[in-house]
Amino acid sequence: MPMIATGSERASIHVRDVLLVDGTGSAPRRADVAVTGDRIAAILPPGAPAPAATRVVEGEGRVLAPGFVDTHTHGDPLTQSYDAFLAMGVTTILLGMDGSGPRIGDDLDLRPWLAAIDRAELPLNVAALASHGTLRRASGIADSVRRPDDAALERIAARLDAELAAGAFGLSYGLEYVPGIYAEPAELARLGRAVADRKGVVMSHMRSENDEDIEASIEELIASALPARPHISHLKVVFGKGEDRARDLLALIAAKRRAGIDLSADAYPYNASFTGIALLFPEWALPPSDYAAVLTTRRQELRDHLVARMTRRGGPEALLIGTAPYAGKTLGQAAREAGLHFADFLIKIGPGGASGAHFTMDEALQDILIIDPDVAIATDGGPGMRHPRATGTFAKLIEHYVVNDGRLPIEQAVRKASGLPARILRLSDRGVIRPGAKADMILFAPEGVRARSTFVDPLAKADGIDMVIVNGRPAWENGERVGAPGRLLRAAAPS
Repeated sequence: MPMIATGSERASIHVRDVLLVDGTGSAPRRADVAVTGDRIAAILPPGAPAPAATRVVEGEGRVLAPGFVDTHTHGDPLTQSYDAFLAMGVTTILLGMDGSGPRIGDDLDLRPWLAAIDRAELPLNVAALASHGTLRRASGIADSVRRPDDAALERIAARLDAELAAGAFGLSYGLEYVPGIYAEPAELARLGRAVADRKGVVMSHMRSENDEDIEASIEELIASALPARPHISHLKVVFGKGEDRARDLLALIAAKRRAGIDLSADAYPYNASFTGIALLFPEWALPPSDYAAVLTTRRQELRDHLVARMTRRGGPEALLIGTAPYAGKTLGQAAREAGLHFADFLIKIGPGGASGAHFTMDEALQDILIIDPDVAIATDGGPGMRHPRATGTFAKLIEHYVVNDGRLPIEQAVRKASGLPARILRLSDRGVIRPGAKADMILFAPEGVRARSTFVDPLAKADGIDMVIVNGRPAWENGERVGAPGRLLRAAAPS
């Protein structure tokens, strides 16, 4: 058990007169909060005698909440800045998503990267998953192999177990991407058992998020993860419409939980995804297929596929390209400037030619998913991503759903961004403000929080999070980073 500071011990920070929103969903209450070292020392009545402090922070009635825990993040803190995450109150990020993990150079092993992160100066806490596609390639399995033999499966499982033992919190799948698209149930189930042995979580970009496929994709995730805990990354229904469709999906997930399956999910509050245009191409045109040969032998078939695919997805104006040299242009605009039909433009740049925002989701449906008490909030964003979710997700949660719309009370919004994702990751001492917990905290006035980024200006940082404390030390104040108190978080060994 952590030591709890008493009134006679010196606190490093004393936050005075705050509206404490503690991350559990409990009603806000006025309080003072004292921090000793990297932990919450005491929660005191406002104005009560407090330990002597090296610094007193005047809350002035503002909300003091746990730092937000982002369960779906991209990028690499070794080479990129996460200031935009601090600006919206994030104190912990989880990397290694969608089956593709961070690494050092060409080394596909997660462990050297973990060691490097452990030595690095970090502005926030960093955790990681092992990544299915990276493990597969590290085990010498060609991308297009659908049924690795028993020896290959054991190589993947052994690598996975080593990364879990090194502190990975579980495993991610990217079943709509190469090479996850080729993985079959026996392979996934074998890895799910390995994750279960370490009491980890299996997080998946599922096989399909389309309206007609989403239930089957959830069933596949559950079957491939059990007895490990399954988690749906960026819950959405592509092409689905209306609040009732959202409620039907949430009812399915709730039924699984009642049946004893610890199924969880996260979502982001935008009606466009952001991913590579490879998603538009048929499997037979994706790596490791010879794309030049595809163009020679099946070009018309490919063109017909792309026309049908983009027409269903809202047409070429419903894809906003986010990578150079076409960043900020719709597919239609980029194609017109090139003097090509949009399908011919896609064929020309190929499946690896760009990423972008795909406007394929219904806002009314997604809003119901966002306000559900059992759906956590995550960005699915990374530094430099040209999608406002990477810079605005948590600020929009407060600005739109709490202040403007009023559909989420502040205590529930905070829980969905802190206590709930911490529970999903089994971070027992983060995501809540209580004596003995790690002192990851944010101070803000809800009415002052602004998600400034848009699809036109996706890199604008959020406003209104006045102070971010990570492990008991300030990391963000007055709109700028002031320290590097973050740490590598490793999953606890199973008991």
